[in-house]
Amino acid sequence: MSEQNNRYQNAMNRLEEILSKIDQSDVSVDELASQVEEATKLLRECKAILSDTEKNVQKALSDLNEEAEKDSES
Repeated sequence: MSEQNNRYQNAMNRLEEILSKIDQSDVSVDELASQVEEATKLLRECKAILSDTEKNVQKALSDLNEEAEKDSES
């Protein structure tokens, strides 16, 4: 999970850099298009990581509930 966290944090840091660059300077249309394309890829990556994390959390909670049910039946 740590590797996923690092990927997410790196993507978010890069997104912040892109937004800051766009906000603070005059960016050519070509550069803007390139930055937007990169930002879109980073957002997709972040979304996928968050989705995987959500699935892992839901599975862990489901497993805990199953264990609790088994314990209560004993």
